[in-house]
Amino acid sequence: MDTEENTAPPGEPGPLTEEQAARMLAGMNEIIRAGEEMRALRGEMIKVFAGFGWTQERIARIAGMSQPAVSKQVVKHQAGAPLPPLELSLDQRDAPWLEGRLWGLAEALSESVPGTASCTRRVEALARGRRRFTPDEVDALRRLVEEDLRVHRAELPDGYRAAYDRISRGLDLPSPAGAGAPAAAAPASVRRALARQLQRDRLADTA
Repeated sequence: MDTEENTAPPGEPGPLTEEQAARMLAGMNEIIRAGEEMRALRGEMIKVFAGFGWTQERIARIAGMSQPAVSKQVVKHQAGAPLPPLELSLDQRDAPWLEGRLWGLAEALSESVPGTASCTRRVEALARGRRRFTPDEVDALRRLVEEDLRVHRAELPDGYRAAYDRISRGLDLPSPAGAGAPAAAAPASVRRALARQLQRDRLADTA
């Protein structure tokens, strides 16, 4: 059954939980030594969490950072333009969101068939910043995911194919006329990171 649709209760920040945020930031912390790009992404995520109304103490705990370091990031971002409220429903049609969903699906697929998934090396390269989300890279990742879904069909839950079909349809269509609003709500890297985590958790919930 296709269970991709998701809506957040009114007044809630969405399906992102403290546990999800901790997993996202833990992954960033492992790679942050690779360069400034991941450090900048972590700073943007702290801005997003502060926008949810989370306290600096809470952010520091889940980020594995000191409270003064988090405070410095929050003050820095408060000096700039505030982010509009972020929609965290899984089905959104701007390209960075769909790319993040594809990334999360590829990671989950790679972990489901360890050592044999064709997409594993590209997923690892994307995670470590050795590859970028260019149109060619996204197309290459799609081809690898399609191959893995075909080859390992008997080993994977049906939800993997359902998720890929929806992501693929979105990537094949031009962005809708109003798609600029979600994309402008946060940098593309932030939207990819959020969609990646939400997609992974959705697959885990429906496996």
